[in-house]
Amino acid sequence: MGSRDADIDFSFTCPTTVRAVLDALTGVGWAVEVPLGCVTYMINDADDMYEWYDSTPDGIGEVLALLDAPSNLTYTVAFNVYHPEAGTGGTLMFMPGRTDVSFVPSGDRRRIPAAPEFTDLAWYLHALVPALITAGLEGYEAKEVRY
Repeated sequence: MGSRDADIDFSFTCPTTVRAVLDALTGVGWAVEVPLGCVTYMINDADDMYEWYDSTPDGIGEVLALLDAPSNLTYTVAFNVYHPEAGTGGTLMFMPGRTDVSFVPSGDRRRIPAAPEFTDLAWYLHALVPALITAGLEGYEAKEVRY
């Protein structure tokens, strides 16, 4: 069996911020702290390097200010979120312009019980979409592909 990739691409009515999306998600049980006890984020800068960084949870304000800084709006930035109650998480990737955001379930992703080779995208949609509507969500496309 080949590898599988799953993601959900969200589109927003107008540019959003990392802070607005995280505020919406943390209000419904998502956390900015991953199980290792840190905050992880990425900036794909002018060198086109996907550099990941760690911060402490109490440094979240500085991290959000950096990701939402005007100088980074032309770059892709990402942030990992975790749902402690569900035991799963993923990466939110904010594209340049900030009207398109992708969510990629992490390695401990939820699977469909009757078809464990597939990601339970319905669970992720249920856990993400209602909160993201408050941040200006316009639509989404969910997919899983086998390579």
